[in-house]
Amino acid sequence: MYTESYLCQLGELTLKGGNLKTFEKRLVDNARSYLSPLDIKIQLRAGRMYIDCRKEDSQAVEFCLSRLIGITGWAKTQVIDKNLDAIKEAVMREALFAKERGAKTFKIETRRSDKSFPLNSYELSAQAASDVHSQAILQVNLHKPDLIIRIEVREKCFVYGNAHKAPRGLPVGVSNKGLLLLSGGIDSPVAGYRMMRRGMKVESIYFHAYPYTSVEAQEKVEELARKLSLFGLETALNIIHFTEVQLKIRQQLKEIPTFISKLDNKEKKTEAYSTLLLRFCMMKTASLLADYIHASCLISGESLGQVASQTIENLAITEAASPLPLLRPLIGLDKEEIVETARYIDSYETSILPYEDCCVLFSPKHPVLKAHIEDVLFLYEALKVDALIQEAFEKREIKIYRASDSIRKMLEDKNQKN
Repeated sequence: MYTESYLCQLGELTLKGGNLKTFEKRLVDNARSYLSPLDIKIQLRAGRMYIDCRKEDSQAVEFCLSRLIGITGWAKTQVIDKNLDAIKEAVMREALFAKERGAKTFKIETRRSDKSFPLNSYELSAQAASDVHSQAILQVNLHKPDLIIRIEVREKCFVYGNAHKAPRGLPVGVSNKGLLLLSGGIDSPVAGYRMMRRGMKVESIYFHAYPYTSVEAQEKVEELARKLSLFGLETALNIIHFTEVQLKIRQQLKEIPTFISKLDNKEKKTEAYSTLLLRFCMMKTASLLADYIHASCLISGESLGQVASQTIENLAITEAASPLPLLRPLIGLDKEEIVETARYIDSYETSILPYEDCCVLFSPKHPVLKAHIEDVLFLYEALKVDALIQEAFEKREIKIYRASDSIRKMLEDKNQKN
């Protein structure tokens, strides 16, 4: 028996015209996939998605709705008959509930989709508020109320209090697939999340260099992938063991300590190019994987000028390693904006755990700031790492994380406590 009801406001997908049905179907399918361990009922009508569930499952449903990309917000709602007395009783319940939690002021907003209802929106708002106001439960404040009670008159009447925010965006899966270069830092999980909000299904690739990077560093990235799956429904983490490639880069650069740049005919130290060459090799490997999983693009967490080596020239070198588009959703954001999103998706505390990734290991003291593509291609050819890259790709380790597994674990933990 379903006793709890939720109303979800759809986001920008409602602007999609002829593709609206496709986007709506994807949103409903995503919600069903997320909540597959639960006994629920989902309906989509007139720009709203409705979910009915049992009381014991309400916590899991709310957990999902706060992370479901494609809706702008959600609220637990009362579903009542379309008569004034029932509406006033429902409004009173919302007011008393909010007062217990410290609310002092309120206002009512009404949407009357059913034009056969005898009162218009203004009249219904005034009538519904009368008992709450006359009994001094809450005071009316139309500008900055503590509580907004919303009434929607449709095929039934829905009454609910303050709505909770959701991620907005387009339903995951309507915009092809991308491959995220996932490190253990703050930026890359945020980059993946931002592309998920544009409707992209995101898989991840992580480069591990054991024993130079610890087991804890890999576990940290696995946890980040799990957190991303809570928004992307399902995330495959492809772990590439890259130790041999990194050692080869270091060895070969020692054998060629300097070279004459084709840009200015000056002698350059090859060590300055080590991080850039490592990124170049990573992009080569990511391109192999993207082709294999039919991803349409690569995604990175690079932001212009955030570190000294992330110059326009060096960013151009990185993307030259792959025939696929390289999307950088953070390119114009500052660190505070990125951290704010990281906190929202609950990746920040994991990202700042003190385990270094493989890019940090052999970083030069003075990295090249404005590399030239011909110089990088010359050094890459000298590395002779194509076979090692292919081998690392073929020996990759794959871990799958699903949002529904988190819901399932939530239920198991709850049952154990009971």
